[in-house]
Amino acid sequence: MTSAEIRQSYLDFFKSKGHSIVPSSSLLPESPGLLFTNAGMNQFVPIFLNEIPCPYKPARAADTQKCIRAGGKHNDLEDVGLDTYHHTLFEMLGNWSFGDYFKKEAIDWAWELVIDTWKFPANRVYATVYNPDKTKGDPADFDQEAYDMWAKLFIKAGLDPKIHIVNGNKKDNFWMMGETGPCGPCSEIHIDLTPEDRTPELEKRGAGMVNSSDARCIEIWNLVFIQFNAGADGSFKPLPAKHVDTGMGFERVCSIIQGTKHFTDFKNAKISNYDTDVFSPIFRELEKLSGKKYTSTLPKAGSSGDTEQEKIDVAMRVIADHIRTLSLSIADGILPGNEGRNYVLRRILRRAVRYGRQLDFNELFFYKLVDVLAQSLGPVFPELIKNKATVEKVIRAEEESFSKTLDNGISLFNESIKTIHSNDTMLTALEVSEGSEPKGGIIAGQIAFKLYDTYGFPLDLTELMARERGLSVDVEGFNRLMTEQKERSKAAQKKEIIEVTENDADALPTTFVGFDRKEVNIELATYKIVFGKTEEDTVKARLSFTPSPFYAEMGGQVGDTGWLEFDGKRVHILNTLKAGHGSIAHITEDIVELEELSFPAKAVVDLERRALIEAHHSATHIMHWALREVLGSTVGQKGSYVGPDRLRFDFSHLEAMKQEELRKVEELVNERVSEASKVQWAERPYAEVKNDSSIIQFFGDKYGDVVRVVDIGGFSKELCGGTHVRNTKDVGVFRILSEGAIAAGVRRIEAICGPSINLYLETAFLKQEEELLPLLQKSGKKLGLKTGDSDPAVSWSHYLSNQSAVSTLKSEILEEDKAASKNKSAELQKQATAQAPAWIAKATEVNGTKLILENLGEIDPAFLQLAAGELKKSFKGVAVLAGSNDGKVSLLAMVTSTGTSKANAGQIIKEIGPIVGGKGGGKPDLAQGGGTDPTKIDEALAKAKSLLE
Repeated sequence: MTSAEIRQSYLDFFKSKGHSIVPSSSLLPESPGLLFTNAGMNQFVPIFLNEIPCPYKPARAADTQKCIRAGGKHNDLEDVGLDTYHHTLFEMLGNWSFGDYFKKEAIDWAWELVIDTWKFPANRVYATVYNPDKTKGDPADFDQEAYDMWAKLFIKAGLDPKIHIVNGNKKDNFWMMGETGPCGPCSEIHIDLTPEDRTPELEKRGAGMVNSSDARCIEIWNLVFIQFNAGADGSFKPLPAKHVDTGMGFERVCSIIQGTKHFTDFKNAKISNYDTDVFSPIFRELEKLSGKKYTSTLPKAGSSGDTEQEKIDVAMRVIADHIRTLSLSIADGILPGNEGRNYVLRRILRRAVRYGRQLDFNELFFYKLVDVLAQSLGPVFPELIKNKATVEKVIRAEEESFSKTLDNGISLFNESIKTIHSNDTMLTALEVSEGSEPKGGIIAGQIAFKLYDTYGFPLDLTELMARERGLSVDVEGFNRLMTEQKERSKAAQKKEIIEVTENDADALPTTFVGFDRKEVNIELATYKIVFGKTEEDTVKARLSFTPSPFYAEMGGQVGDTGWLEFDGKRVHILNTLKAGHGSIAHITEDIVELEELSFPAKAVVDLERRALIEAHHSATHIMHWALREVLGSTVGQKGSYVGPDRLRFDFSHLEAMKQEELRKVEELVNERVSEASKVQWAERPYAEVKNDSSIIQFFGDKYGDVVRVVDIGGFSKELCGGTHVRNTKDVGVFRILSEGAIAAGVRRIEAICGPSINLYLETAFLKQEEELLPLLQKSGKKLGLKTGDSDPAVSWSHYLSNQSAVSTLKSEILEEDKAASKNKSAELQKQATAQAPAWIAKATEVNGTKLILENLGEIDPAFLQLAAGELKKSFKGVAVLAGSNDGKVSLLAMVTSTGTSKANAGQIIKEIGPIVGGKGGGKPDLAQGGGTDPTKIDEALAKAKSLLE
């Protein structure tokens, strides 16, 4: 039987037993605690936990589930290639009962499939049953029920159940989902693969090899009987509904059936998962690409290959395994990256590329294996065929990126081992070059870190290379350097602390009603005055009340603005933020009005602004759908901004979008908008929707027990807590402003829609006309820029058609402005040079300090800096200069060497700024400020003098 026939016969068998055949779930797990889907039962957990009703009638299912174990608790990565059975990706065949059938059917059907359908020799088959070791506190009782069922089957086959049924303790034969929750005994099927023909003595010997880690007797199927609920108090109470959860290793079954030539030859059997047609097509492609042969040799325990052929065979097994993991992951939308599961994929890919060097691949090769894999696995996992081009593109880009630094990294590694201190002896480069490679030495943490930081070598790749040379790596040193780097990076980040979002125990818990209501009456409010860090910061207040129609900034959507109305007065809400204790913080600067707040009061959202936000939010969802239509399902949201002015959407994609792709996205969005579809939303239990593949959700996100599903016309469904239009027609015309990269594999689109288009264009037109007016008047040229077109598309087209002329005129204006600015600076410098001597001559002395006080009248603000620079050349003391321009006051204080601690330029400006109706500050030797009352300049200068007296 071929592997495809084995898989299909399993599914057909259980279909004949009334099971629904369900597709494999994504490798992107639904549980936030998992890196990858790692077991067949993952997708059925909500049914087992009674979070959702069973969708199958009868309540039974079967499938083949793709699984990855390459990170976290279950990690087989380091063993891949060194033996016959370890993989990072494998298929798990399973059949499931959700409160339907139980032990008898599960055991009978397992026997029927293995013995009657596949023809496993019954005398080589062993079953295990749960037998608790009470001295170790094992739960529950001996599984007599399962034992009796197996016994009947073995007796019917003429075999002794006392030999062929083996007891197992909690470690081997009791399954638990967690410390508490559903659990139960399990019963496994093991196969004896020893070469000798069966005798009663050999059957007894086979029983002794069960659960002994002897490779000659291996488990192929585990039947789990979920019948208890483990309580926090240590109790195990029967469940009201009993379930069956089974898992069979597909590759392992293939290796047994094909390795024994369908049980006809155990003497010459070669039981290896890799010696099956699951992997042989990949090996044939590798042989064709490399010119080397795969011969199935295995290195001895603890070695990564002592002969050249062993190293070749290890490399081919690793590469064949890893291409399966990368291809199926990328097809499910999980891309290589720098964090979490994405970094696990990047590590695996780079490991495969490095092993390619052992096959003398010095050019790109890994991505070329995708095609042969799609041919064999595509019929089972159609997403591999659908996304094949994307998979190849992603792998090629990653392979190309790492290949650029791989050889340099290998050179650094090789150089470093030439001077490793081993057994208290420093080995020289000469000794190494003569073949005396160091044994038992340690690669320094600094070298491992440099390989990671400079050349992109994951730590486990460096450890792998070290093991091949009989070395180890200073992991502690590596981790220390990693920690130091993260701390430096963290310290370098400048984060703005928004004081108004600090928790306030007095804030009222807020009920948000803004999905349906834009104004609401309130009877109670609390607030807290929040002062900034400096005197110059605006004083704000954080106001809380309930209910509230104001949407608090969250998930990319900006917070609402609006006002409170009471007694003919208004408190303007400038922003709305999430706060602690379930409260919404409404930010205002109207402190005086707030202190007069009386009830009843009305909270009113700025409807015009909210409409723009809602249009952009709904457009974001529709654009997300369109991007997946144009670029494929690997597109995933990485961030967003939804405001009244525009929308911004960050998404996973490897390369710049082509113009035709951008146009297609625009067309699709506008087509959907023009259909005037309803936009609906409803709150639903998360357990009901988390397995719904039609709803876009992000499994790295944490969702509450109840989520909000936003459905736009049936084609776009997402979990979203933001506000939206009621009908797509309210989105209006949609246009993309820009598309570009913001990180490796992450792109950003900015776009606008509806009323914002005309607002955006009108602002752009007015700004351009204002900038170009001097040149237009001078040259007599006309651009014909227009504003206020009723049709946004007309304005948009008109705007685009003039960009060439606008660009030319802007360049001319820029050159003229540069020349004018240069001339102006030169003139002001002349004035400062000419006037400074007179100011110095008029300087007075206050407490032994020379003091210049000058009201310069009408001046260019830039003049003060030039004047200070001129005084600095020869004056020692304090100078305070002031002037005005168009009603605005400019102040400058300068302190050179004075011999007194009283003189502080920053303090002088802080004191005199308020006198002219302004503020300012600066350093002790130079400070500047401003104000709005030129009539008080002389009073301010007099105050400056008093500060030195």
